[in-house]
Amino acid sequence: MEHETAARPRGRRRTAVIGGFAAVVVAAVGVTATAFAGATSLTDDFSDGDTAGWSKSGGAWSVAGGVLRQGNPGSELARMFAGDTGWTDYTVRARVRADDLTASGAAAGLAARATGSSRFQRLVLVPGAARLEEVRGSAVTTLSTLPLAAAATGWHQVRLDVTGARVRGSVDGVVVGDVGGRSLGAGRIGLLTTHAAASFDDVSVSASAGLPAPAPTTTPPPATATVAPPTTAPATAPPSKPATTPTTAPTTTPTTAPASATPAATSWPTPVRTETLTATRKVTGSFDGGNVRFVGGAALGDGGQDEGQDPMFQLADGATLANVIIGTPAADGVHCLGSCTLRNVWWQDVGEDAATFKGTAASQTMTVDGGGAMHASDKTFQHNGPGTMVIKNFQAADIGKLYRSCGNCGKQFARHVQVSDVTVTAPLKTLVGINPNLGDTARISDVTVVGGTAKTVICASFKGVTSGEPTEVSKVPDGVSCVATGIVLR
Repeated sequence: MEHETAARPRGRRRTAVIGGFAAVVVAAVGVTATAFAGATSLTDDFSDGDTAGWSKSGGAWSVAGGVLRQGNPGSELARMFAGDTGWTDYTVRARVRADDLTASGAAAGLAARATGSSRFQRLVLVPGAARLEEVRGSAVTTLSTLPLAAAATGWHQVRLDVTGARVRGSVDGVVVGDVGGRSLGAGRIGLLTTHAAASFDDVSVSASAGLPAPAPTTTPPPATATVAPPTTAPATAPPSKPATTPTTAPTTTPTTAPASATPAATSWPTPVRTETLTATRKVTGSFDGGNVRFVGGAALGDGGQDEGQDPMFQLADGATLANVIIGTPAADGVHCLGSCTLRNVWWQDVGEDAATFKGTAASQTMTVDGGGAMHASDKTFQHNGPGTMVIKNFQAADIGKLYRSCGNCGKQFARHVQVSDVTVTAPLKTLVGINPNLGDTARISDVTVVGGTAKTVICASFKGVTSGEPTEVSKVPDGVSCVATGIVLR
């Protein structure tokens, strides 16, 4: 298996604690020994090599290397249930790894309060997101969704809490949703997949100790003011078993990480509410969005790839935009008219470009610090003016290019880009594209491409022009105009 087995004590049996006394749950009894009576818990790390105590409904389930796997991606709904239908308020946790989430309706995750094969509450990884749902036969109600670029990559810590009428789910320590008013009151736990193969490990169930008060559903964004200290995306919880992360020496060519490496997980902030912009919001000084999601309406409501669209936000020279989530439609994202800072800005679905950087001064610096972007069919950051572009502590998924120095602007400049501490989840066409014939340079360091291969283009060089189309002349760093170190492909 791809996570380390050496750290796990082998031969550990699944156990239940009943009324404060621990007892080994043997195969004849399995994990369904009792409902929650007193201080009750249940664990299974599958180190015994079997699924005793679990009941199957669909799919092809097996245990290998101490991991439970559902290996049939064509199964419409595969489930493994354990526990008792009388269980009421509890927390179920597990490590979940989806092999692939490309099929229509693909999902993998946990279920709680299951009273039948198609009646339960569940928290699942889906393409590009995590979703909290309630299933009642053929009716599936989405309770909450959290964008998660790495949903289909690596192991994730998945937790589902059910207490009274509340259902709360989190992935890697980040809350996906906390919803009240639900009427399913009791039932078993489950592991499940839909049109996907997936692996499960370290399942545990514990009686609920109560949940924190739900977060307010709306929080008004602050007025334009001095930006507060950066609000970074919540850190993901460490895996329950130590992960081995390869140490990559500086190199000008990508290094493929060993198969045992655990890809870097990504997490996104949850929007506190959604606001529609019907015209470009112009920012001078600083604007802190307080993690409000902004979407385009009226003239800003297209979100396609047409050139010349208006931006959602326009930043004056020296302006800062912070803690903003840009939803869809996103028009032409953000325009910077000179030096600017984008701190913890998140694009859930890139329109024409995530941001375009203009201006006229060679001394100007444009900084993207934190944040992330998903689903950019072409460029994420377009550099049209002169100066230096800095991209750091950023994450992206399903993009064409992370950065492109304009290849055919009517007025050309020497442009410079510095990319560091960035994680991109494939598909990715090109990380950085520059025009060395115009004096462009790129310095790239500590970049991880999840799903990258030897064919992944880290730095592409073009012959820039003022009309017509630029010509690509190289797909690799040359060590002069483009220097790349610490590149890891996983």
